[in-house]
Amino acid sequence: MKVVATLAGVALLLLVVWERVDVVRVGYQIEQLKVRKAMLHRERDELRVKVSALTAPDRIAKAASEKLGMGPPQQGQVVLVRVAREQPVLAASPAPPEIKLAKNEPLPGRIP
Repeated sequence: MKVVATLAGVALLLLVVWERVDVVRVGYQIEQLKVRKAMLHRERDELRVKVSALTAPDRIAKAASEKLGMGPPQQGQVVLVRVAREQPVLAASPAPPEIKLAKNEPLPGRIP
């Protein structure tokens, strides 16, 4: 009977020790995940700043003029295209909107 009690005591002691070791291990994992989370938040913030800098209108305008030779449109380069909408015929599904593209061609009678 003493042997069974001793074995039960040792098993209980090993279970308690194993549980404490597991709690410490999980604690270390939690701390590592907290550090990783902070690092990812920092990286996200840096990327947001980078996106803001790259999409700034002033930067895009400067790059368009310096690298691509673009500038504001000259007189006659912008053409307003008006599309007359027809009355829709009653159908089971509505038709997709019509898309028209404007070409950058000089107007007739104008010298570009």
